[in-house]
Amino acid sequence: MNRIITTAAVSALILGAAACTDSERAQQAATFADQPADIVCWTYGTENFRGRSTGKIEYDEGGRVSFVDSANGRLTTVEGDCRVTYLGEDTEVPLPPVEPVPPVPPVAVE
Repeated sequence: MNRIITTAAVSALILGAAACTDSERAQQAATFADQPADIVCWTYGTENFRGRSTGKIEYDEGGRVSFVDSANGRLTTVEGDCRVTYLGEDTEVPLPPVEPVPPVPPVAVE
């Protein structure tokens, strides 16, 4: 009898965990599915990436953003503080020009 109760309890936990994951994924897919987005990322206050995705953007817990870059069609992963702005159906919005980043002067080691 104990074995049946244990098996039922473990099965319920597994199904419950899977349902939460599926619900979260379904919510994200329904909200922004495959909409393109403008992505701007900074590291220590310096802009290190500006671009546009072709569609879905994947986020991970480590602060990385992965997407297919519309400029070159390659899977791109960027790490840093990123701002993602979904464009919806209006993909003809031009990107603002990117100003060149000045080089960092070398640090003197004594």
